Parts: sequence; C-alpha cells; structure tokens
Amino acid sequence: MNYNYKYKNITAKQINYKIEELLEVANNRYKVTVQVANRAKRKKYEDIDIIDDTSNKPIVRAILEMVDEITQPEIIID
Repeated sequence: MNYNYKYKNITAKQINYKIEELLEVANNRYKVTVQVANRAKRKKYEDIDIIDDTSNKPIVRAILEMVDEITQPEIIID
C-alpha cells in the first residue's frame, strides 16, 4: 500500500501525536518499538527510492502505517 500521497506534508508535531497514539494502545512499549524498528528496516531495503525522499523516512512511514493499522482495522481486512 502506498502511503506517500497521504502523508506527504506531515509535520513533526503530527508525527509526535501519532507516536503517542501508538504507545497509548500498546500493552508493551518495548515490543511496539521493536516492531516499528523492524518494519522500518524492512521498508528501507524494500523501497530504494525512499532514500532520496528526506521528508518521509522509513521510520516515519513505519510509525504512520502501524498507527493506521491500529486505528483503522478495515485497512488490514481489504
């Protein structure tokens, strides 16, 4: 799924709110942190073209995707 169009102009403040939202739902913050890191690492090697895009780094994309999956479960079902 391509999230670039949705989060092209996201600010650092909005990213912080998304992180807080993700951590509020988490039972174990350590596990969530490891999951985000693993997903970001995978994204880094899957999408070579995102290296040139400094506004949307792999860690930010991973956080935004995980928050979307938690807050909008219909994304996973489709």
